[in-house]
Order: sequence, then C-alpha cells, then structure tokens
Amino acid sequence: MKSKSPESEQYLSASNRITGSIVLVIGALGLLDVLLEWRTTTGLMVSAIIGMFMVLAYVGLIRPSVTLSPENVLLRNHLRDHRIPWSKVTGVDVTDILRVHVDGGRFRAPGVQLVMRDLRKQRVGSRKANAESSISKAEFVVNRIETHQEQYAATSGGEIQNSWAVPELAIFGVLAVIAVVAAVVR
Repeated sequence: MKSKSPESEQYLSASNRITGSIVLVIGALGLLDVLLEWRTTTGLMVSAIIGMFMVLAYVGLIRPSVTLSPENVLLRNHLRDHRIPWSKVTGVDVTDILRVHVDGGRFRAPGVQLVMRDLRKQRVGSRKANAESSISKAEFVVNRIETHQEQYAATSGGEIQNSWAVPELAIFGVLAVIAVVAAVVR
C-alpha cells in the first residue's frame, strides 16, 4: 500500500522480500501442477493448504514495512498495522528490530531488522560496519524517523490507529475452510 503523499518513504527488508517472492513462485508452480494434474477433492485440499502457506509466506516475509509520510509513520507488521501521528512519537531505536516509542508503550516494526551476522561483528568489535550492513541501514531509518519527527510533530495530530490485516486473514480463513470441507468430503 503506497501513501498518497509524494513525500512518503518506505523501508523494508529486501532479503525477506526476495525470499518471500521465491516461496510464492514455488507455491504458484505447485498450485499450477495441482490444477493441471490432480482435479479431485484431495487436490482441492492440497491446493488450499498450499494457498495457506503462500499467505503465511506473504504475511511473514513480504508484508512487514515502515512507511514515513508527513502525516504519520505506518508500521505494517505481520498481522497488524499501526498508524502513529508524528506528535505521538517520543523516540525510536533498534535492538534486533526497529522500535517506535510512544507515551505509555512502544511498537515493534519487523520491516527493519538487524542481521545476526552484523550484530556478532559489532559485539566482537571487528572492523567498522560497512554501508551495506543491516546496522548501517537500520541507523539510516532511525535517523530518517527522527528527522520526520522533528519536522512534522508540530503539524501532525490525531490518535494512534491500529488495524488488523483483514484481507490476509480473510483469505487464510477461506482457504482453511476449503481445506477442512475438502478433507471431510473426500
């Protein structure tokens, strides 16, 4: 989902997106094979299960992201979206994943995360992190969020909005029902 503002910025894990895309392509090939060769209720059940795994791959690997706009920061997690106005943001940091702090709590954003290899290098004290490391990328996102917070906190308003990933949950639920019905009918 792209923001309507031309000034929006989106940050996500490229490696997760690539892995998720590969899983979705393999799943699509499996669905095509079932469609062409296995037109029975068992094939329908298998297709529904493959579809459920494809939804899980999308939700787990492709969906998480962080989008910055002049109005708010949008944290798309696996199953929830958090739209936080800049006036509500009190801080931001990165432990293993990005955390946006608000009064009375914090929201975690798996769209920006650190790779364990980079954390080990930092802990050991080996050479400085290069520009391609996950630490450098995460620090860049933290700096961008802090810049947006300073720039837009006075002009943004409203409350924090939390919503569920309704389309993904609905698709998964429909596929689960199809799998159960096909299993009972066969």
